[in-house]
Amino acid sequence: MMRVAIVAAVLLAAAVARADDELGFVPPAPGTYQLQRIMPSPDGTVVDVDGKAKPFSRFARGKITVLSLIYTRCSDGRGCPLASYLLKGLKGRIDHQRGLSDRLRFVSLSFDPENDTPKAMREYRELYAPEKKGVPWYFLTTRSSRELEPLLAGLGQDVWVAPAGPAAEAGPLPHLLKVFLLDARGSVREIYTTSFLQPQVVLNDIKTLLLEEGTRFE
Repeated sequence: MMRVAIVAAVLLAAAVARADDELGFVPPAPGTYQLQRIMPSPDGTVVDVDGKAKPFSRFARGKITVLSLIYTRCSDGRGCPLASYLLKGLKGRIDHQRGLSDRLRFVSLSFDPENDTPKAMREYRELYAPEKKGVPWYFLTTRSSRELEPLLAGLGQDVWVAPAGPAAEAGPLPHLLKVFLLDARGSVREIYTTSFLQPQVVLNDIKTLLLEEGTRFE
């Protein structure tokens, strides 16, 4: 039943994305503007889809990073499924542009460690990034809410706690959709909410950071 709800949310997210794309918003060209350094990325411990604990810095520094905070049970077509759907589309664009893939990474971090086990994140990955080529896309969780807290606090992501009870009866986790763009030093340079989470906007911001680093691309 949960799988059906997730697929339905994906379909709704696709419809929302198509509708938003028809607005005709034209973002400024890469390199014609600057992105401010908003805050440093936090430190903490995360777990990958194989259940291996690793420092969060491994996924937040060294490359330009597009980080989405999600949970797999989200059924809001303008929430987590929309973020994941749009990142999938963005990945498709980048994978076809030479000189970009090896300088970037995507990261989806769950804020529902009780339900989003490494196995659940691995299954979620198959919905959005079944192929391993192109821009690497990591799907991460944490071992506990205690390990998650400093990451959420450091990124300014508010998540309301679901009602207590068995996982099958757990309610939704209300939150404001946020996707973060980090530079190679781990600084947050942009935060996207639903209104500005458009693939071309994010792509131009990525290219702006690459130009800032002195990187040239085709």
